[in-house]
Amino acid sequence: MPRYQPANSLESPRFSGIRTFARLPYVQTAEEVDVAVVGLPFDTGVTYKVGARFGPEAVRSASAILRPYNRELKVNVFETLSCIDYGDAPVVPGFIHESYGAIARTLQPLAEAGIIPLSIGGDHSITLGELRALAAVHGPLALVHFDAHCDLWDSYFGQKYTHGTPFRRALEEGLLRPDHSIQLGMRGPVYDEDDVQLSQQLGFLALSTTELLTYTPDELGQLVRDRVGTAKVFLSFDVDFFDPAFAPGTGTPEVGGPTSAQGLAYLRACAGLDWVGADVVEVLPAHDSAQITAQLAAQVGYEFLSMVAWRRQHPEAALAIAPHHISLV
Repeated sequence: MPRYQPANSLESPRFSGIRTFARLPYVQTAEEVDVAVVGLPFDTGVTYKVGARFGPEAVRSASAILRPYNRELKVNVFETLSCIDYGDAPVVPGFIHESYGAIARTLQPLAEAGIIPLSIGGDHSITLGELRALAAVHGPLALVHFDAHCDLWDSYFGQKYTHGTPFRRALEEGLLRPDHSIQLGMRGPVYDEDDVQLSQQLGFLALSTTELLTYTPDELGQLVRDRVGTAKVFLSFDVDFFDPAFAPGTGTPEVGGPTSAQGLAYLRACAGLDWVGADVVEVLPAHDSAQITAQLAAQVGYEFLSMVAWRRQHPEAALAIAPHHISLV
C-alpha cells in the first residue's frame, strides 16, 4: 500500500479532523509521495470579482465527501497513489510577481522529486507560476485547458499579468507547446471578432462549447490524445467551464455551458496522458450556494488524481484509444 492515504471515513466521521483535500495527511515532504495537493490562495490578478483566495479552503472542506474508488475509471485512487496535502504556498496578496515566485519556489522542488502537484486556486493568474516551475523541470508542456475563456489576451487595463493573460505570457516565455495543446469550452461575448480567432492565431486547437458538445466523451478523448501525443501535459481547469447553474461560485460566469455530468465525462475521457501537474481555479465561496461549486471543483481534482492512478495501472494503454468504461454515455 502507498505510504500516504486519506483518513478512513468508516472509522472517523468526515466532519471531524483538520480540513485537508480528501482527508489526506497534511505533510510537507517529498519522500514516498506521488501527488501533492497544494493550495494557491491568490486572487488579486482578477479583473472582476475577487474572493478566490478562499477557494482552497472551500474546496478542501467540500472534498471530505470523496471516497477512494472511482467507479467510472475503475481505479482505487489511494491504493494506487501515495498522496498528501502539502498545505498552501506563501503567496503575497496584491503582489503578483512576488506570488509567482512563491508558487514556483513551492512547486519546483516537488516536480524535481518526481511528484505531480495538484494545485487549488486562487484565480487563473496563478497558472503562470505553476508553469514556470514545471517547465523548469520537464521542459515546455502541452496544455489541456477547460475554460469558458481562452485567457490569452495581451493585457487588461494596460497590465500584462492578470487572470486573463497567463497563457499569453506562458507562450512568450516558452513554457507551452501550443501545437500539442487544446482549449475546451470557449463561449460567451468577447470584445471583438479577432478575439474569436485568438487561440488559433497563437497555435492552439480550441473548441467552443457549441463545438465541444457535438463530441461524445470517447471522441473528445481521442481528439485530445491525438493532439497531445507523447508530450508532458498540464491540466488547467477553470470552474467557469461549467454552466453557472452547476458552478455559480465563480468570478466571471458564462451562461450556456456544459452540465457537471457532461464536463466530468469529458475530463475522464482524457485518461492516458502523461500528466505532470494540474490546477482547479476560480472558486469564489462568497458567491457559492450550498458548496455546489466547491463540491464540483473537488470532484474535478479527484478525477485528475484518478487519471494519474489509471495511467499508473495501465501504462501499456497510455496512448491507445481509451476503454469504453472511462466515459459516461
